[in-house]
Amino acid sequence: MKTIKLIMGIAMAFSCGLTAQAQKVLVLYYSQTSNTKAVAQEIATKLNADIEEIVSMNPYSGDFKETIERCKNEQQAGIVPENKPLKADISKYDVIFLGYPIWFGTYAPPVEAFLNRVDLSGKKVVPFCTFGSGGLESSVMNLASKQPNAEILEGYGVRAARMAAMPKEVDQFLKASGFLKGEYVKLGDFTEPNLVSKDDEAIFDAAVDDYPMMNAKATTVASRVIPDGTEYLFTATEKREGPIDPNIAMRPPREMNVYVIVVNGEKPVFTKVVR
Repeated sequence: MKTIKLIMGIAMAFSCGLTAQAQKVLVLYYSQTSNTKAVAQEIATKLNADIEEIVSMNPYSGDFKETIERCKNEQQAGIVPENKPLKADISKYDVIFLGYPIWFGTYAPPVEAFLNRVDLSGKKVVPFCTFGSGGLESSVMNLASKQPNAEILEGYGVRAARMAAMPKEVDQFLKASGFLKGEYVKLGDFTEPNLVSKDDEAIFDAAVDDYPMMNAKATTVASRVIPDGTEYLFTATEKREGPIDPNIAMRPPREMNVYVIVVNGEKPVFTKVVR
């Protein structure tokens, strides 16, 4: 997957490239809890773009446990849920912003159903997603595999716990991607990684301690300056404590990259995990 290489240092610059005003843009999304809907509305408003929701014929329950159980059962049975027909004519759009929540490491099943029935060849597709810990990168790889003739552009993802930061991040993302004119912050590269110190460990632990599904120990860290603070890139290794599922015990502990920000002396917060 191609990524945008960030320019060294922090500087203010005007976005370049073809703006959304010169293209026909559709913001298309699936949302269950309204988080992805909020991102979609933010993007559509800023770009003055058309917007439509993907609606499942048999909607998923709002209950987390019921949704996960149904999704597991459907995956095991090879079932992909049907969607209601779209009102928008996809063929008329140059750019599709495609939004979804991350379930089981990728886009939710209604988005898979959409991708199974549409040909996005020749179109620019901009993924955006909401998640508990991460999944943008893995979902983009699946999207590129499902639609090999589409041009999959750099995407945006945000944790559900960080929705308050979303409007500002979306603004910067759209400007940096060339869809919106205006000034944006160019971030420098991360430093070379080093073994974590006690202080680094404290930052990592503080960032992940309120997320019950994160059980890992930081091993290396790199950093870079961001507006009003610092961003850290930790490499962490999965911990194994207490009774362990035999299937998990058979494989080596997983490594992951955990991105953490510390702004204005506030409590460290992790922004995403890449496994």
